[in-house]
Amino acid sequence: MRLERLSPPEGAKRAPRRVGRGIGSGRGKTSGRGHKGQRARSGGTKGPMFEGGQMPLVRRVPKRGFTNPFKVKFVPVNVRALEVFEENSVISPETLQASGIIKRSRDRVKILGEGDITKPLTVRAHAFSRSAVTKIEQAGGKVEVI
Repeated sequence: MRLERLSPPEGAKRAPRRVGRGIGSGRGKTSGRGHKGQRARSGGTKGPMFEGGQMPLVRRVPKRGFTNPFKVKFVPVNVRALEVFEENSVISPETLQASGIIKRSRDRVKILGEGDITKPLTVRAHAFSRSAVTKIEQAGGKVEVI
């Protein structure tokens, strides 16, 4: 099968209605647009946001503050989730993704201190909470900020 040889099924394509082709065609003179009025004009529609003169929703809803486009987002990973790894292993965003703890390895990872850890691990992440650092180091592990 080749893309350039594909064609729509029989009867799927329909010729556009030809308007303005004389009075006998049934679609002559005003070409189905009626007499004058907004909808008879070219571009004669109000936009999809128009609410009939009522104050539009976009203008009714209060607007406060702003969204910082440079905000850095982190994926949180608790210390207890690291318990699945073997002793003395090096844990990075790639290994976290491979084990299914995070979805994408390109995300920034922050290790949080909820739960306990008993194995010495070398943890490489973008950020750590203070409690996570103390728990990892108390278990004999190391913390490396990427």
